[in-house]
Amino acid sequence: MKLHAESLTRTYGKVNALDSLSLSLEARVLVLIGPSGGGKSTFLRLCGGLDEATSGLLSINDTPLAHDPARLLVWRRRNGFLFQQFNLFPHLTALENITLPLEKVHGNSKSVALDTARRCLNRFGLLAHAEKLPAQMSGGQQQRAGLARAIAANPEILLLDEPTSALDPEMTAEVLELIQELAAGGQHIILSTHEMGFAKAVADHVALIAAGKILETSPPTQLFGNPREEFTRRFLAKVMRFA
Repeated sequence: MKLHAESLTRTYGKVNALDSLSLSLEARVLVLIGPSGGGKSTFLRLCGGLDEATSGLLSINDTPLAHDPARLLVWRRRNGFLFQQFNLFPHLTALENITLPLEKVHGNSKSVALDTARRCLNRFGLLAHAEKLPAQMSGGQQQRAGLARAIAANPEILLLDEPTSALDPEMTAEVLELIQELAAGGQHIILSTHEMGFAKAVADHVALIAAGKILETSPPTQLFGNPREEFTRRFLAKVMRFA
């Protein structure tokens, strides 16, 4: 996965969520860390084509994410998403939550969508819950269903925004193991997380974002073992104090 950002800015009113962010790297799994409100979610949304930059340049795998709604729509369809909230349709079963986008967004036939959805649910241990509504599933089951939906169309990139923030420790471990399995299988991933141990284990590049800028980026052994920036050292000292 090739990612290039140059002076990337996203402004909401008078607030710069991203402030001339620049980054150029190649990675299979890029993990974003940093303080809350620093710009990780905004950067992920821009990478997924869910939002547009106010100014600056962004390209992924040599695809410029330009201010063109039609091109952004094509780009969104090439990728998969999972966010802090489960975002499952509450009136649809786990199975229907997966088949609906496969049919309506990706143009699969009903039979192909059903086969794909069942295969994905089975992969994540959810086939027995296929006919349940989200409210009938635990938080971990809902997030696994969301992950199954995100990978059902074989996404070019999987974008995950704090995918375990709403889960208890047992469910967090369960979902992180699934993400690690996907990464080990070659899935390209951009992920934001506060789970530093997981970031060290799964990433081949880590970027620290704060105040709308990337302050440091390097392989995890370097960033966690010998960070260059004082801000990184202070941030890691805080978040890893009781790890």
